[in-house]
Order: sequence, then C-alpha cells, then structure tokens
Amino acid sequence: MKQKLVQGNLKDTSRPQAKDFELDCSVAGYDYELPPELIAQNPAVPRDSSRLLVVDSPTTGIEAASLHHIFHDLPGLLRSGDLLIMNNTRVIPARLYGHKSTGAKIQVLLLEERQHNCWLALVKPGKSFKLGAKIIFEPGQLGIRDYKDSSPIPSSQLTATVLETDAATGGRLLQFDVPEGKTLVELLEVFGEVPLPPYITTSEAADEQYQTVYAKQPGAIAAPTAGLHFTPELLEKLRDRQINQAFVTLHVGVGTFRPVEVEDVTTHQMHEEWIEVPAATVEQIRATKAAGGRIIAVGTTAVRALEGAAKSGNLQPYCGKTDLFIYPGYQWRVVDGLITNFHLPRSSLLMLVSALIGRQRLLNIYNEAIAFRYRFYSFGDAMLILPSAAGVESGE
Repeated sequence: MKQKLVQGNLKDTSRPQAKDFELDCSVAGYDYELPPELIAQNPAVPRDSSRLLVVDSPTTGIEAASLHHIFHDLPGLLRSGDLLIMNNTRVIPARLYGHKSTGAKIQVLLLEERQHNCWLALVKPGKSFKLGAKIIFEPGQLGIRDYKDSSPIPSSQLTATVLETDAATGGRLLQFDVPEGKTLVELLEVFGEVPLPPYITTSEAADEQYQTVYAKQPGAIAAPTAGLHFTPELLEKLRDRQINQAFVTLHVGVGTFRPVEVEDVTTHQMHEEWIEVPAATVEQIRATKAAGGRIIAVGTTAVRALEGAAKSGNLQPYCGKTDLFIYPGYQWRVVDGLITNFHLPRSSLLMLVSALIGRQRLLNIYNEAIAFRYRFYSFGDAMLILPSAAGVESGE
C-alpha cells in the first residue's frame, strides 16, 4: 500500500490516532511514489551547489513549509559552537569481474573482510557456484556485459576460492590468493571498480566524485552520501565560523540499499556494520555539549555510529560492529540535528530519519521536495534537520 502524497499541501490538522502508530510500525507506512526522473544520475558540480531543504521548526512539514537553500549556505544556517560529526570511510573498488576455469563470466561484489584476505561477497551468477570453485581475475577486467567471447584468459594474476555460503546474505565466503606482503584492498586499485548503487544507471561521474573530500579509512562499499556535498572551501568557511568538525568511521555495507522486507518494522533484523568512534571525537562531543553547542550528524551513517557507541546509555569510545536499528520511538542519546540526503522508500534510513521528526511529517517534507523537483538518492540534494525542528534544542 503506497502513501499517495498530495503535492503542495503540508497542513495536517488531524489528531494522532492509533492507526498512526500502526503505520509507524508497518513497512507500508514508509512507502512513497517518486518520479524516476528525480533519481540523480550525476552529482552536482561543484559539490556544494546542490540544493538544501531546511527543516527549522516543530511545525515544518505540518503547518509550515521548509526553507529552500543551496548547500553552500550551510555556515549561515548553523551556530558558532556547533559540532559536525562526519564519517571518514572511503569506498573501496569492491566490484570485481572474473571467470571460472571454464570461461563462464562471474561478477563479485565484496561486502566485508571476515579474516585476512577472506571476504564475504555477493557472487553473480551464484546459484550453481559450488564450494571449492575458483574465480580468476585480470587487471582491468571488463564487465560481464562487455565480453565478446567466453574463452578464459590464461595469465591470471589473482584468484579466489569459494569456502562456504552465507545464509544471511546469500553470498559466498571467498579466500583470495594474494601475493606475500600484499592485502586484497591494495590490489583492488588494479583489479576492482568502485560500485555505484543499482539505481544509478547512466552516470558519468568519476570515482572520486563518489568519495567525500575527507574520505580516509578504506572499507565501505557505498559512500556516506550526505558528505558528498562538502568541499574543502566550505569546510574552511565552517571552521572560520567556529563550527567544528570531528570524525567517526562506519564502513557502509550492502544492507544500506536493501529494503526492509518484513511487514512489522519492529521485527526487522538490522545488518551489522563496522564502526569506530575514537576517544578524541567523544571528548569533542562532551566538550561541545558542556558549552551548549549542538551535535549535527552528517548522514545516517554518522548517526548510527554515534548512537551505536552510546547503546549502553552513555557515549564511549568504541571499535567493533553495531546492529543498532533506529525507528520511531527511539530514545536519542547523542545526536541533536542531521544533514541527510533523500532516501529510498521502505528503507531503514527512511525509518531512522522518521525517528527524529516523525514518519508522516517526513513524508510530507518528501512530498514538498518532490513538488519542488529536488534530486533524490546518492547523487541527489540534501536536507538539514535543525535541532529546533527535532525538538531537541538546548533548553527545550
């Protein structure tokens, strides 16, 4: 059941009813219709010329419309003393093309390293891929659809062996035969390509345009896209206004793009992602809050890292995995405001943002964005949800 949104009408004077809570817990409550032409295929150039929809008050999306800005306006929309938390993960060239010894073409998407040079991966086609089978990769290998013939190339330089299947993802555990003193991540610069999300089909973007300008820690298979709007010059302007920046790491996994497949949201098992919240960032957050500043997360990945590290009740330095699932009813511990892109229907990311400002209100705001022809998803435009809009403003 799709929520048919009425363009140009934000006002919703109805009182909360039991069915509203039921929809908060139903995956059908997070559906919306998006014209396909609004799915951005290329990023804005320059990065900070993308549009920015600002949610600035408790009535935005209910009785008041959003504010419409350009992303480079951000320094004037935040306060001196605010702290931006950014995810410094770097997307790895996680898509590989290879072949079996028979010549059959294989496509591999690496998900995460389980042991040294042993990776969980999605293999396509995978149904007939038996344990012990080998995949052979070549530098600069062409994609499956580009092959002219099926003859194997004998001078293989990288191979992988299928060790086992993974029931949770439908993937395979692949052991890569890597030369002594090397890691697979290093070799991916030669053998792999940066994977774009499946809804980006006609992009002309260079690989670096799908990395944030502060990307540092390799390990993600998708970019933390809210950070794609920042330029070095914009970061400098923010610092000049005493709007500070601190970093966490969350290596984005394939679950980011997968829809929630259970009808009851509360029964969804969230995919695990590796996070690191360093002690220096925790200290900056504590100092900012003590001085009356606000914590603005750049992207849902930064949110998940911070709130995952505070799962026990108090934010602590943390390095490991989190399976935290944030949806309406969640009790916020760290984050006050959020910069985020526009997300897929029925996705856990849409549920996370709904936990901050409410599901129906968020759908109203999405409706406004559609009416004003904002660009959606990874290469699309952004939203700024200020603490005053989320009801977590200092003193409230």
